[in-house]
Amino acid sequence: MTRIKEDIIRDVMTKITLDRKYAKNLVESILSIIKNTLHSGEEVMISGFGYFKVRHKKPRVGRNPKTKVTYEISERVVVTFYPSKVFLKELNPGNPE
Repeated sequence: MTRIKEDIIRDVMTKITLDRKYAKNLVESILSIIKNTLHSGEEVMISGFGYFKVRHKKPRVGRNPKTKVTYEISERVVVTFYPSKVFLKELNPGNPE
C-alpha cells in the first residue's frame, strides 16, 4: 500500500490530537524545510531514520535494450536516501548486522 500525504496528515492529527489545519501545516512545513535544504545542496539527516543526499549525475550514453538504439541521457540531479543502522535493524529484526 502506498501512503500519501493525506494519510500522514491524518496520522499526525490522531497521534498528537491536532485539528486538521494544524496537522497539515506541520507536515507541509517539515516537507518544505527538507526540500529547501536539499535544494541548497545540503544533506538532511534524521536520527534513527536516515539521511537524504543530493547527487549530481553526469551525462552518459544509454541504450534501449529492446531496439538497441543508443541515446544520450542528460546530466541531472537526483536525491538518494540512506537508511540509518537503527532503521535497518527495525526493518530486519532477525538479521544480525
